[in-house]
Amino acid sequence: MIVLLCPGQGSQKPGFLSNWLEIDSFKANLESFSETISLDLVKHGTISDEATIRDTAIAQPLIVAASMATANLLNLKAVSGVAGHSVGEVAASYISGILTESEAIRLVDIRAQAMAEAAKAIQGTGMAAVLGGEQELVLAKLNELGLAAANYNGAGQIVAAGSSEKIQELISNAPLGSKIIPLSVAGAFHTSFMEAASQTLKGFVQTLDPKNPTMKLWSNQNGQLVTDGSEFLSLVVGQVANSVRWDLCMQAMLEAGVTGVIELSPAGALAGLAKRGMPGLNIVALKQPEDLEAARELIASEGK
Repeated sequence: MIVLLCPGQGSQKPGFLSNWLEIDSFKANLESFSETISLDLVKHGTISDEATIRDTAIAQPLIVAASMATANLLNLKAVSGVAGHSVGEVAASYISGILTESEAIRLVDIRAQAMAEAAKAIQGTGMAAVLGGEQELVLAKLNELGLAAANYNGAGQIVAAGSSEKIQELISNAPLGSKIIPLSVAGAFHTSFMEAASQTLKGFVQTLDPKNPTMKLWSNQNGQLVTDGSEFLSLVVGQVANSVRWDLCMQAMLEAGVTGVIELSPAGALAGLAKRGMPGLNIVALKQPEDLEAARELIASEGK
């Protein structure tokens, strides 16, 4: 059973789309997405610098566009399921058949702008990755500081979010056995600080016409399978201001009998988590077009 993984924000690197754009259908996809949301994704995926593509309003559409375009290069009919990390759930909504390409790229554009605006409205917030340490001790420390666990990424990784001042306190006094890495993000995503963005997204989702998924689809809310398209979009809206439970998604995929995962572009982060949190699986990360052969072979041998 093969599942596609759709990466979240932070996976993008300057120029990561340069080689992919040599594929005509991929380039056509990106140009179409760019026109739909009036954002030059081709430029941002090739020549824009790191500071530019770190901007939430650019990063999120760029990542989702790349994931959808690479998914379109695979035999999706032989894929059993899909899961997205944070903004990757928007790409998953397209891959699973809930939304059309146009609906998905417009949804991520609205999400990105709303989250960027919410971050600007509330200054002095941030995020940091907590690597290692006992989970109970880490969570107790976050609670003590008034910080939220924004992402439970599994494999010994939790992302803390909240006041920048409290993030600095966490860095200065890390839980036993852990290492703290500050993240270059605009604000405290997946916390109550993003409630205004969630409300904006809720209004937009009501204009869409979701279908039910045509493959297995796991939610970040609790790692559960979702079979209703409208329900999934509701969960996507709520996810903006609530924790991402990627740890539970990986656990649920293992329990469902998944034998291999393919991380779509911009790949690397989720494949790394899978290697540590889902041992024994066949894993392919689509970092460059050369990786397509391995992905296609995996689908052909272990797909439906």
